[in-house]
Amino acid sequence: MAGILIIAHAPLAGALKCCLSHIYGELPTRIGAIDVVPDSDPAELLAAARNELSCLIKDNGALVLTDLFGATPANIASQLIPLPQVRVLAGVNLPMLVRAVCYRTTPLDQLAEKALAGGAKGIQAITIPSGPLPPTSSLSEFYQPEYHAATRNHHC
Repeated sequence: MAGILIIAHAPLAGALKCCLSHIYGELPTRIGAIDVVPDSDPAELLAAARNELSCLIKDNGALVLTDLFGATPANIASQLIPLPQVRVLAGVNLPMLVRAVCYRTTPLDQLAEKALAGGAKGIQAITIPSGPLPPTSSLSEFYQPEYHAATRNHHC
């Protein structure tokens, strides 16, 4: 099972990790996060990332997810590419991360493809449904947590 390391602008990496705990009821194993704060020392960040990866890489390697291509977190992550059994993806979002968790037992290259597809499929325009709304008395009830809990789909 591949490890997953999120390197992103603070507080995104930690927040995505917390989202996984929320979705799965507890944090899945071998998930790391490094929040990059302003004025961080890139050398220290790279050392922290390498250290975190040493704990995460087992079986079929590790997937490193970062937020903005060309920014400091992605530049740090790109320096991890030469490591064996590491793949780096930019543009992390929650659908990408959930997909990565779901497919982490697959070979690393296939896992990277699945994560990219999950991230892209998770970006959609949301509009008011054209058909009848679910049986509620108002739109505000449609967006209540109780409604979503009752209609929750499997995440993978």
